[in-house]
Amino acid sequence: MKILVFAPHNDDEVLGVGGTIAKYIDEGHDVYVCEVTSGKDKKRLDNIKNEALEAHKILGVTDTFFLDLPVVALADIPTKELNKAMNDIVQKVKPDIAFIPHKGDMHIDHKMVAESAMVALRPVDSPQVKAIYAYETLSETEWNIPSADNLFVPNVWIDITSTIDKKLQSMACYKSQLYEFPHPRSLEAIESLSKLRGSTICVNNAESFMLIRSII
Repeated sequence: MKILVFAPHNDDEVLGVGGTIAKYIDEGHDVYVCEVTSGKDKKRLDNIKNEALEAHKILGVTDTFFLDLPVVALADIPTKELNKAMNDIVQKVKPDIAFIPHKGDMHIDHKMVAESAMVALRPVDSPQVKAIYAYETLSETEWNIPSADNLFVPNVWIDITSTIDKKLQSMACYKSQLYEFPHPRSLEAIESLSKLRGSTICVNNAESFMLIRSII
C-alpha cells in the first residue's frame, strides 16, 4: 500500500503519526510525507529541512515533498493555489490511505491543510483512497478553544509499542522544535500521550486518530 501524510509544518508528521509511519514501513508499505509550509529565513529553512530528512530517514519514509508555502500565511494565498499544490502530490503518490491534520487544531495552517487535503482526496479524483484519518498534534489539538466543532474525538487506535522508540528518535532530530517537559512538544510528553492512548486499548503505546472516511 501507499500511505500519504500531510504535515502543515515540519515535525507535525512525527508528533501525530510517527509511530504509525514506522509501523507501516516495517510491514513493507510505502509512506510519503508532504511538508506543506516552510519559513522565510533561508538558514533556518535549510536547518529544519535537514532535521526533517534526518527524522524521516530514521522512520524509513519513502519520499518527502516540501511545498515551501508560507508559514502562518496560507490564508493569504489563493485557495486554488493551495488546493492545486496538494492535489498535485495526491495525484503523484496516488495513496491508498491518507493522514491529515485535525481541522479543529488551533493553528490556522492546520485547518487550511485539512480542508485542502479533503479537496485533493475527493473520491471523484482519487478513487483508490480507501481511508482518511485525522491525527492529533501536541500543542495544537489540545490548546484550541473547546467546542464541539474543535473537539478531537479518537475512534481509531494504532498500536505503536514496537515503534515508539523510532518515533522518539525521529522527533529528537527536530532539535529546533523540541522543548523541556512539561512543554507538550517534549519527548516526555510525546511518550506520555502514547501511553495514555495505549492504555485505552490495553497496550503500552498507541497513536489515536479520527476516521474521516473508510471505503470497504
